[in-house]
Amino acid sequence: MPEAQWRPVRPRLRPVRLLAAWLASALALLVAAALVPGATIRGAGGAIVVAAVVAALNALLPPIVAALRLPFTVAAGFLLVLALDAGMLLAAAELAPQQLHVDGFGAALAVALVAAAVSAGAAVVAGIDDDAQTLRVARRAARRMGAPERSDAPGILFLEIDGLALPVLRRAIRDGTTPNLARWLESGSHRLLGWETDLSSQTGASQAGILLGDNHDIPAFRWVDKATRTVVTCSRPADCAAIERRRATGAGLLARGGTSRGNLLSGEAAEAILTASRLADERAPNPGYRAFLANGSNVTRTLVLMAWEVVVEVVAATAQRRRDVRPRGARGGRYPLLRAGMCVFVRDLIVFSVLQDLFRGVPAIYATFASYDEVAHHSGLERPDTLAALRKLDARFGLLERARRYAPRPYEIVVLSDHGQTQGATFRQRNGYGLDDLVQRSLSGGRADGVAAGDENATGLRRAVDDATGRAAPQRARGEKAAAEREAIVLGSGNLGLVYLMSSPRRLTLEEIRDRHPRLVDALCEHPHVGFVLARSAVDGAVALGAEGAHRLADGHVEGRDPLAGFGATAARRLLRADGFPHVADLMVNSFFDPVAEEGCAFEELISFHGGMGGPQTEPFVLHPAWLEAPSEPIVGAVALHRVLRGWRSACNDGVRAHTPADRGAGTLVGAAAPDDTLGDP
Repeated sequence: MPEAQWRPVRPRLRPVRLLAAWLASALALLVAAALVPGATIRGAGGAIVVAAVVAALNALLPPIVAALRLPFTVAAGFLLVLALDAGMLLAAAELAPQQLHVDGFGAALAVALVAAAVSAGAAVVAGIDDDAQTLRVARRAARRMGAPERSDAPGILFLEIDGLALPVLRRAIRDGTTPNLARWLESGSHRLLGWETDLSSQTGASQAGILLGDNHDIPAFRWVDKATRTVVTCSRPADCAAIERRRATGAGLLARGGTSRGNLLSGEAAEAILTASRLADERAPNPGYRAFLANGSNVTRTLVLMAWEVVVEVVAATAQRRRDVRPRGARGGRYPLLRAGMCVFVRDLIVFSVLQDLFRGVPAIYATFASYDEVAHHSGLERPDTLAALRKLDARFGLLERARRYAPRPYEIVVLSDHGQTQGATFRQRNGYGLDDLVQRSLSGGRADGVAAGDENATGLRRAVDDATGRAAPQRARGEKAAAEREAIVLGSGNLGLVYLMSSPRRLTLEEIRDRHPRLVDALCEHPHVGFVLARSAVDGAVALGAEGAHRLADGHVEGRDPLAGFGATAARRLLRADGFPHVADLMVNSFFDPVAEEGCAFEELISFHGGMGGPQTEPFVLHPAWLEAPSEPIVGAVALHRVLRGWRSACNDGVRAHTPADRGAGTLVGAAAPDDTLGDP
């Protein structure tokens, strides 16, 4: 039987849906004009006329804006398109003066924003989405970027849900939070498996392993280079660029034409958006940003949804305080705005970029979505608003699934996470002092200082926006500057604490530490919220120390009670690997873990955390097409997962699987019924 060829589904124009969209736009404009002082629309007929004029202008002007090579795309793009929206209403008022009157630019802008809010609210109430419009805009933008890469060999789309643990996903599938992922599993098209992180269970180490195949010497999310007395952080663009530069060998997961969307590292991709290691390139005009921001509906909808996300956060935080929910994280200050940026703007920009990649036929795409991780850090692992963020991601994945049928090549979808999260009140909440304070009072002399830690996504988003908008590079935090002048630097990476003793440019042995600071090691090991301390003994090599025993890692010899009991069968193996890193801390401190309550504690002010060991933070997942063969042995470490994903990409891009007519007819490889092909270009 000859091998079937891939043919994308031909989009069809649906006049009924266009008419419904036109009438909905007219209704939104009518309501907005009634609410905004200085704006008047003369009845329903006038609203229909104005909606038609605005639709015509919106079809003509955004492509012109998208062609402009703006130097600071994010900031200037938002402002320019908002001005364009207001300008289109002013133009409509000139073209149809009998139907619309607006008193100047301010009133026109207010009408545009209120109309967007009304449309978004009505869509939620009526259960209507704007997927067709999103797909049309993305498809037009992709066509402007060049001819698509047509092929019968499947492309592969990797969708990473930052911070989602396998046990949490299983419950979400069971409870209906992720109906699209559940449908893929139920249909038999996909299979679910777990994998195990390295000691540093955080995005920097995991993505270095997954995307580059090398995460050696990344001991935590932030660490000290004792030779230069500086702090390296996985969210700082310059540090991410250096991490990737040292590990790039040409064998990255996204080498040979792939694209990176929303990641810390690019995996040697040909193109990147919101990728920390490549943000220096994004200061130049970026067609990905321009295409998203040039569309007026994208910008106004984004602003409205961001405002709503702020409201959701304030309401959820207030409810937690009123009910005295514990553990409860800090949720004030700038966090509501940062959450809105991550859960709306960043998420939708990445989705839009992936849609363009699909319509261009890019062979491999890796996109990270950090909204679940962001909300979980502050709200809790499975709190209602956290699961709502996960539900919205699942809906976007459904959109990407449906979009594949219009792509110039078939696509497979792999959904995965880079780590999980574990929950519990923070070390400071439990004790009234931080790990740096405990170290300070246990030193024989000198000053200990802790680097200002916090939410890796918030830090990354802030720095991404700074860099993408051309602002000055961020300064190092107060604690990071202090690395040059303190006796000890204490860092937090979730529930993994790092203690660097700065009197020596090399790592001190356990015996040297006990000699210089006799109280320090015992104070850490005996603390009730510390599980174990990793140190290097001149006599025994790498050892894990606890309050009532010690575990020699080289040969597994245990004296007294094993401090690694309860941290998994591979705990010693992971610690021994980390102990060999050149930049490992003098003392690596892991918090306790209570398997009954499933609680630990972070050394940062995050109530759901990751970075060390204990609980579901080390239990991420992979949801993969059933025909892609999974290894027979457990996947331990991000580098091992990289090898699996590279094999899957080769199996797809090299055309190992012959697609059947049934595949082509559905326009999808997920085994779902064919979705409605309403992707007509206006």
